[in-house]
Amino acid sequence: MAPRSVLVIGGNRFPFHRFEDRGPEIAAAFDDRIDVTLTTDKHDLVDLSGYDAVLDYLTDSSLTEAQLEGLTSFVADGGGYVGIHCASDLTSTEADDPEDVIDFHDEPFPELRELIGGHFITHPEQAALDIHVIDHHHPVTAAMDDLTVWDEPYVVEADDDVRVLARMDHPEHADMPVVWVKEYGDGRVFYSSLGHGTPSLTHEGVQRLVREGTRWAARDD
Repeated sequence: MAPRSVLVIGGNRFPFHRFEDRGPEIAAAFDDRIDVTLTTDKHDLVDLSGYDAVLDYLTDSSLTEAQLEGLTSFVADGGGYVGIHCASDLTSTEADDPEDVIDFHDEPFPELRELIGGHFITHPEQAALDIHVIDHHHPVTAAMDDLTVWDEPYVVEADDDVRVLARMDHPEHADMPVVWVKEYGDGRVFYSSLGHGTPSLTHEGVQRLVREGTRWAARDD
């Protein structure tokens, strides 16, 4: 079988989640079964016909109508969507004032909220997180063990109909979903809230989640 082609998209506007650093770390998770293209150009989302999946590491998820239509129709027609960490932050945007780092929407972008099946609300301080795999009947996590990783713990709101594969215990926010999958039209969606920085994205267990989640979304199974 030919390698699956995946567009990995992120941005460099924010000092955190800077794609020039995080992009190569994400790409390092894959083997020769995945052909990765890194980009910071959101216009690449308009025509995704050359790809099997999109991996989203955007903090600012504001898209033009054409970019949004390109992404959502691609997934609805059978493409894969992989959201990593900040992909579920659907209220943060680039600030108009260059002296400000970030601006915020009151509500998450609705089309992307529907695509992902959940969204980021807030996060406490970075910490060593115990991640518990709760579903060993899904191909992404069938052979995975629990893991402990230093990361930024996302507090998220997830829809009732997503299939949660892993959760974390947090002293402030109790039991919280970390990894889930869902269908979107004819496409497959995988999301993991892990992946804030180097300690997480270079962690063997997190890399395996990204790799297996992308393979599943891109139908390399």
